[in-house]
Amino acid sequence: MSERRLRKTEATRSFDRLPLNALRVFEAVAARLSFAAAAEALHVTPAAVSMQIRTLEDYLRVPLFRRSGRAIALSAEGALLLPGVRCGLSELQQAMQQLRQDRSGGALNISTLASFLQKWLLPRLPQFHDRHPGIELSIHTSRDSVDFAQGDFHAALRMTSAPTPGLYNEKLLDEWFLPVCSRELLARHGPLRTPADLKRYPLLRSSDESWSLWSHPGAEADWQERGAAFDDSLTVLAAAEQGQGLALTRWALAAQDLANGRVVRASEQTVPCPRAYYFVCPESYLALPKLQHLLEWLREMAAAFPRPDDAAALIAADPGRLTAAARGPAAPQRAPPRSARRPGPRKVVR
Repeated sequence: MSERRLRKTEATRSFDRLPLNALRVFEAVAARLSFAAAAEALHVTPAAVSMQIRTLEDYLRVPLFRRSGRAIALSAEGALLLPGVRCGLSELQQAMQQLRQDRSGGALNISTLASFLQKWLLPRLPQFHDRHPGIELSIHTSRDSVDFAQGDFHAALRMTSAPTPGLYNEKLLDEWFLPVCSRELLARHGPLRTPADLKRYPLLRSSDESWSLWSHPGAEADWQERGAAFDDSLTVLAAAEQGQGLALTRWALAAQDLANGRVVRASEQTVPCPRAYYFVCPESYLALPKLQHLLEWLREMAAAFPRPDDAAALIAADPGRLTAAARGPAAPQRAPPRSARRPGPRKVVR
């Protein structure tokens, strides 16, 4: 056995033997110099207090109190022990209090994709902060899987094709691919109606949104993937906005830019993405109220977010409606099912 492991084992065994309850009783008696008063404060009998003190004295093999009739006083050994006991109990109390507070408020560490954070989550965060001002979100961006046992993350938002084994998984959003470009580029080259139309455009692509995912009957025989390639989904979308080419992008990333007119759809066709956005966390973390608040809010935001086929008419009629959807419902109630929602009569202008 290594020296480090031996020291850890010895420390654990010594903690196992510590008479923690007797130390708590000792502090209560020392503070009041009365077995009866300590018993009343601890809601036990004086006999139980006396037994705990004897247990601690036997453990330490020194007298902790001097007794003179009914009066008691700390012995020299008891006076030496008391500051350390009070310090230890105080730190333990603070740690437990902090844990209770952290269940409902305080920092909530979340890991998510940078693209999803910037384009979908970030515009909606002010509403979460307004509703839960006591919860401090700390958001880290990464594509890697989260090791909850080794890290300090409470939950992760990931885009995967299947649930992550050994964790709680809840699908929040489905995803779709769609081609977008600048308004000027669309006017120059025209909409996509056939596979041959792709040949007219300079294409933008990334490893996550390859044009091979764009399903056109007979496309393989009539067209091969080409054009500028990037390793970042946000860069592809930004290049499309600047008129550099036609981008195949994800609906969750492009919806707000489409609503604001920064890009336009080059085709009404969408292709379902084989992956979806999942909320992932250890099952036990669901007992944390602050994590439940986040999950409930994410459910509301996801339910209010339209599908691409639902959003096309809304964007054409009033781009502000999708902007309002990004802010979420004004009231904290759960959003109704998509089938029951109807566009409100009020027009929101940004």
